[in-house]
Amino acid sequence: MDNLKEELKKQIIEQLNLEEIQVSDIQDDALLFASDGLGLDSIDALELIVLLEKYHGIQVTNPEEGKQAFLTINSMAEYIRTRKG
Repeated sequence: MDNLKEELKKQIIEQLNLEEIQVSDIQDDALLFASDGLGLDSIDALELIVLLEKYHGIQVTNPEEGKQAFLTINSMAEYIRTRKG
């Protein structure tokens, strides 16, 4: 498994207090805001913005960019790699 993706999953679980969720429960390509994914909401989106800044030093300033970045674990990892690259 990709280390960045695994770390993101751990960070999401911690940041959003998803105590009932395990890293293995989160699929890399599952939609984070869909009911068949993690079922996150708009408050969770704000927490993901905080997570990116806290753990990765990345500020999300463009809402459209954020929507694309927060679709899946894959898209978050790609966003981080692109911004840090």
